[in-house]
Amino acid sequence: MYRNTSTPADDNGCGWFHLSPLRQPRAAHRGRSEARWVVLGAGFTGLAAARQLALHHPNDEVILLEAQEVGFGASGRNSGFAIDLPHDIGAPDYIGELATARMNLKLNLRAQSILHTLIQQHGIDCQIRPDGKYQAAVEDKGLAVLEAYRSGLEKLGQPYQMIDARDLPEHFGTAFYRKALYTPGTQLLQPAALAKGLADSLPSNVTLYEHTTITRIEQGTRITLTHAHGEIVAEQLLLTNNAFASYFGFLPGRLLPIFTYASMTRPLSEDEQARLGGKATWGIIPADPFGSTLRRTPDQRLLVRNSFSFNADGRANQRHLQRAGRQHRASFERRFPMLAGTPFEFTWGGSMCLSRNHQSHFGTLAPNVHAALCCNGLGITRGTATGTLLADWLSGERDELIDFLLGAAGPNRNPPEPLLSLGVNLNLHWGQRRAGLES
Repeated sequence: MYRNTSTPADDNGCGWFHLSPLRQPRAAHRGRSEARWVVLGAGFTGLAAARQLALHHPNDEVILLEAQEVGFGASGRNSGFAIDLPHDIGAPDYIGELATARMNLKLNLRAQSILHTLIQQHGIDCQIRPDGKYQAAVEDKGLAVLEAYRSGLEKLGQPYQMIDARDLPEHFGTAFYRKALYTPGTQLLQPAALAKGLADSLPSNVTLYEHTTITRIEQGTRITLTHAHGEIVAEQLLLTNNAFASYFGFLPGRLLPIFTYASMTRPLSEDEQARLGGKATWGIIPADPFGSTLRRTPDQRLLVRNSFSFNADGRANQRHLQRAGRQHRASFERRFPMLAGTPFEFTWGGSMCLSRNHQSHFGTLAPNVHAALCCNGLGITRGTATGTLLADWLSGERDELIDFLLGAAGPNRNPPEPLLSLGVNLNLHWGQRRAGLES
């Protein structure tokens, strides 16, 4: 028996969620139900797994469970980069072993293809744009990262453009950065709108229950999932709830719920847009992993994302949110002096599931319990790909991507508490201080 020791509790400030199309949430589960397949967690991974299971098994009911509301949790809180390229921050050239990098590239491209097909097929309004991404730097160490990554991209045979400081204002207005590396393959989108659209276009044999928090999982001949108002009995359980899987006792001491924070302005006026200049939409990720991510959205808002905390219970913390909001204001003013004082309309936090060795879990965890967990910051593409492939594998399919995922080492073990919380938060604090102007 596995008892849940923590449940999702995100803050209510996510701009992506509040600006996405309204939808009617599905009712919470009550009473007793049975199904061959139950998927726990309706983020990008769970939505992909439930859809693919339903397509493979059209005569089976697939139950998909979400503790909050689709689009309100982690999947709707990222910066909306559906990234194609691998990025191994542990490798000197940020690409790493070429065979592994090529497989990760194939995974990401598979996910992009899946999402494009679904967006077009179901008319999902998620502001998807083929804008690519900029990786920008202002500090010397950031410039060195760009040069190293350029070397890695050349080895991988991927296109890029290196842009010097004098030309950068033509791209994104601000003259803050000294250099940027542009790659064309990333898709920019509205993540909460995508998650909502995927939920509302699931096959008819998927039953989605929202606001249904599972408190206990009991293993036997079948799997029994218990919540406050009933229970669900499954023949096969798929865990797609990232770090929350560890609160049920799966992969104990191996997953890290790292929170990052974002603020988004109101829409810029025409005068403000003219003062800013540059392209109408863009996305910037920092050369330093502790730096600031930025977006200029199609509705002309600016987003700043930085600041990190390790919340061991996986739940939002108002104290961290307030501190991050102050950092966002400082980061915004440095980059956009021509827009000084432009107010933020939204500020929020959201978790990423990371592991110390940057590895994910894919496969069986226990008899009749399977999982695709720990996207390491690539939730849109990695989650979509691994959720789909987990369903394929459980339905009897095999290909090189499934074999690649099954052969991965998986997340390694963390130090015990309280050393873990002390060590991770100290490392996050020090990394943000060392980021300097990149933050």
